[in-house]
Amino acid sequence: MNDLREVDLERGMPRAEQAIRQMLFELRRSPGLGCSAVKLIHGYGSSGAGGRIRVEARRRLNRMKEGGEIWGYIPGESFSIFDSDTLAAFQRCPTLRRDRDLERHNNGVTFVLL
Repeated sequence: MNDLREVDLERGMPRAEQAIRQMLFELRRSPGLGCSAVKLIHGYGSSGAGGRIRVEARRRLNRMKEGGEIWGYIPGESFSIFDSDTLAAFQRCPTLRRDRDLERHNNGVTFVLL
């Protein structure tokens, strides 16, 4: 069983609103698939200043965390063995230790802990 799913929110180049709907759908169904974490691929925006999908996804994840709907999330740029949230996430989802973006400071992804 894989406790980590990967969801590409950029596939098909959707508008931010569509990508957020897809994100919410995938986050709701993931626990039923035996997942404790979801890796969201949202890109960082072609300008490098932060794409709209990334900004909107993290804004929504913040509200979800505050509301107790998710355990938390880790921005890809913080996904490091030197980050306390990442170390705590390893306890919830051991597969995260093997993710290719560990230590890559990739701001085009976000890890969501369910």
